[in-house]
Amino acid sequence: MTAEMLLSIDNDILKPSIEIGAFEALWANKDVSSFKQLHEKFQSSNVHSLSDLIAPAIAREFYEKTVTRLHDTGIHHFGVRLAGTVDYPKSLRDADYPLPLLYYVGNWDLVFSRGVSVVGTRKPSPNGIKRTRRLVKGLVDAGYTIYSGLAAGIDRAAHQATIEAGGSTVAVIGTPLWLRYPKENAELYDIISKEHLLISQVPIVSYVQKDIKFNRFFFPERNKTMSALSEATIIVEAGETSGTLIQAKAALKQGRKVFILNSNFENAQLTWPHRLLEAGAKRVCDVDDILQELLNGRDQATAD
Repeated sequence: MTAEMLLSIDNDILKPSIEIGAFEALWANKDVSSFKQLHEKFQSSNVHSLSDLIAPAIAREFYEKTVTRLHDTGIHHFGVRLAGTVDYPKSLRDADYPLPLLYYVGNWDLVFSRGVSVVGTRKPSPNGIKRTRRLVKGLVDAGYTIYSGLAAGIDRAAHQATIEAGGSTVAVIGTPLWLRYPKENAELYDIISKEHLLISQVPIVSYVQKDIKFNRFFFPERNKTMSALSEATIIVEAGETSGTLIQAKAALKQGRKVFILNSNFENAQLTWPHRLLEAGAKRVCDVDDILQELLNGRDQATAD
């Protein structure tokens, strides 16, 4: 991406470089510490772009800091998508607080393919890994792009199984674009960013200035973004406090389908499967159940 690149929004011309700088500067300010606050600040100010909230000189300063940080960490080519422009996914408008900006590396066109999220615990059972691989293979064969969060456990298995099956995968990460986390997924990060798509909504400059406790907030936020981007969320295996449950609740609120593998209901120690079932999630046994539900949903959408 270059600073000279221009995008159109409501008959105005935006420079992504200045929008990036404004986004980063707003997060560096103490009065913006959540996407809710950022959204409310934008709405209450009655402006058309983030750059309307920040002095141009400051925006340019933070843009340079952002690019320098990315270059120093080996990222020389990246993209950005801005709310209101033609390449910004309409599906993200279903979020409570639509993101004003997304960073990415890789093939952006994948967000316009039919995609489902396959997610779960960072500490899966051996059977959980096997179910993930079997499930993903069936979804890839049916033409779906697989979303996951590039975390350890189920996420890692979902991305790997997609690649091995010759499919396309999108990683929505809870860290800045430059941070390969966890370390054991560094090689997988490189493959996805070069051959598939990696997305981050996390500010780059201020991340290193915040403490670990604050930065953890970005993980559940990325789950909400992933649920909005994908057509459905599939929970393979999860504990009572898993971040996966945040994604499931967000997906239902956004009008997306949520599928829970039957093995979760067979675990007497878990209460969340029944709660989500009452909230509108679907109990499924295998990939055929999921594909049929997705087909029914597409037929219904066509009829509407």
